[in-house]
Amino acid sequence: QVQLVESGGGLVQTGGSLRLSCAPSGLATINFPMGWFRQAPGKERDFVAAINWSSTYYADSVKGRFTISTDNAKNTMYLQMNNLQSDDTAVYYCVADSGGAYYSPPGWAYWGQGTQVTVSS
Repeated sequence: QVQLVESGGGLVQTGGSLRLSCAPSGLATINFPMGWFRQAPGKERDFVAAINWSSTYYADSVKGRFTISTDNAKNTMYLQMNNLQSDDTAVYYCVADSGGAYYSPPGWAYWGQGTQVTVSS
């Protein structure tokens, strides 16, 4: 059983930056796709980004502002978020192990508990 431990959420002003981290416990190395979804109050859970080895995928709304990466030495995935806007306010969920349907929540086997990101003006 894989457990995903997220960290790095918080409160930031418009235009600021945050870096989210996600570490899968019980694994010696990341050997499957990982990604991020987010859910704002009253809205559906939306795809943000995914990474599979050297391939990365992004939602149009975050392209050019967010960067997903992994550090296999630390067994950790990151989401660097720059130029944050109020629309980025949401609970961000780390996900792992997908058969390829990256953009759909049912396409992922494991989910973290979520970390709150709030962007204030």
